[in-house]
Amino acid sequence: MTDASTIERPPPLQGSPTTRRTRRRLWFVAAVLVGALVFLLVEGLGSSLDYFDTVDQALAHRATLGTSTFRLEGVVVPGTIRRTAVGTNFTVSEGVEQVAVHNVGSPPELFQQNIPVVVVGHFSRVGSELFLSNQIMVKHSANYIAAHPGRVKAPNGSVR
Repeated sequence: MTDASTIERPPPLQGSPTTRRTRRRLWFVAAVLVGALVFLLVEGLGSSLDYFDTVDQALAHRATLGTSTFRLEGVVVPGTIRRTAVGTNFTVSEGVEQVAVHNVGSPPELFQQNIPVVVVGHFSRVGSELFLSNQIMVKHSANYIAAHPGRVKAPNGSVR
């Protein structure tokens, strides 16, 4: 009498239902893993990119931007900086177009009139020219300016 555990079974034949099912499962798992990896790469790279609009671009796309948060680039208009109890109000411009900015929080030390800035925030309502901001970034690096010569500069042509 032979023990059932010692009986060797022959390997499944190539193309048998068991082998095909195993291959299908492996392909399915591989496809799911590749899909998950592609999704993570697209989402990760998409959310890590920081886009900003110039004043002209933002005003042209006000309806589509709505009240979503984005970065706005412009030059601080001379004579418009007003300190408030909660922050600073000022106007940014790019050529003829202007946007009033209400910033909550302290501006950076280098913040002053006639310099290019990027403010983070959103329009107060759809179609509005009032931009509500919670962060001001002053562009002062000569390296940045050299790398992006076509960006906004002060009306007198200076870059700081």
